[in-house]
Amino acid sequence: MSDTHEETIRFVRDSMLPQQEPPATSTGVIGWGRKNLFSTPLNAVVTVLSLALIYYVLSGILPWVFQSVWVADSLAECREIFLERWGSTEGHACWAVINERWLQLLFGFYPSELYWRPILAFILLLVAVAPVLFPWASNKLLVVTAVFPFVMPWLLWGGTIWTPLLVAAGFAFLYFGPKHGSEAVGSLAAVIISVVAALIWWMFIVGPLSGLLSGIVPIGLEPVDSRNFGGFMLSILIGVVAIGCSLPIGVVLALGRQSDLLIVKAICVGFIEFIRGVPLITLLFVASTLLNIFMPPGTNFDIILRVMIMVTLFASAYMAEVIRGGLAALPKGQYEGADSLGLDYWQAQRLVIMPQALKISIPGIVSTFIGVFKDTTLVSIIGLLDPIGLTNSIRADAAWNGIYWELFAFIALLFFIFCFSMSRYSMYLERRLKTDHR
Repeated sequence: MSDTHEETIRFVRDSMLPQQEPPATSTGVIGWGRKNLFSTPLNAVVTVLSLALIYYVLSGILPWVFQSVWVADSLAECREIFLERWGSTEGHACWAVINERWLQLLFGFYPSELYWRPILAFILLLVAVAPVLFPWASNKLLVVTAVFPFVMPWLLWGGTIWTPLLVAAGFAFLYFGPKHGSEAVGSLAAVIISVVAALIWWMFIVGPLSGLLSGIVPIGLEPVDSRNFGGFMLSILIGVVAIGCSLPIGVVLALGRQSDLLIVKAICVGFIEFIRGVPLITLLFVASTLLNIFMPPGTNFDIILRVMIMVTLFASAYMAEVIRGGLAALPKGQYEGADSLGLDYWQAQRLVIMPQALKISIPGIVSTFIGVFKDTTLVSIIGLLDPIGLTNSIRADAAWNGIYWELFAFIALLFFIFCFSMSRYSMYLERRLKTDHR
């Protein structure tokens, strides 16, 4: 009987294999396409159909944009050039109307020799919002932020310098009144007295005193009537005022809706529900026509000012609901934590509650801002010459009668630039304020 010996041979590699390149089908454009576009038969079918749709759309848009005419004196001349170059008048754009009327689309009928004033106002706007929107901006620019609301209307409308100075002086009542009068009559009474004093100053004293001072020291700019305002300048003006004023008013309305004071809560709820239940175009008609019926005879209430007030009130009601959603999303522990620190109501709102509520509400706030800015085109229905209203004036010219798409495409591009910028900024702000690391 013989013994069977089994031997196990072990082999250990004493050198590494040379590194191999990954398969070409799993890297680069091919790998990305297989993973994201053709991962399943259904995805492959959807991808092919989507590419076919994109090709169909671009095949119509690109020739219309690039096979176009930029220099011509009329639509008829554009069509003659189309026939000469491409043998057809279909599928080509006549951008000559934009080349000729772009200044009118931007500034309306504002005097051309005074274009520097709205341009300067727009530059000051960018400087004024920089320290508010971006942390890298110098705090010294807050001086521009503070004076811009008074300089901007003076630059656009002109007139004496004393009017914006006296209007700014009225805010002294709102600042020093509650600060120094609360010890004598109480905080709430001091606020009410300060507001009443400021309103009396603005409504009854600023006008006569401004006329008196301008007669003594005539310093000012050439006046421009509101009927000359138009174009994209008018849309920016109404949009900036509505956006800038609706946020603080919306905060006050949101807090008032949650107030324990019955009268304050009822007023805020009634205002919000009434404004949100009425279309904006109805409010604009009220501002343009019906409001004059309730004004004293001979009162000259500027139409653009009336529209800005109505758009601001409309945006404030929606902003209040957005901010109320942010307040409702905060856990009750935040309120209890503010109370445990010994903070009063306004300190708790300013330091603890409102910063978190506004952070939560950023997407809704920016969406409201974008909607309000786009809704400024509704003013064309009440006769104001915003970019949409100006298209009718341009087409009324016999040279450009019958042109549509080029004008609307240019206006859409301008609105897209502003709305897309606001959307990108909201995403940047959300990333900057993000505190969790999930």
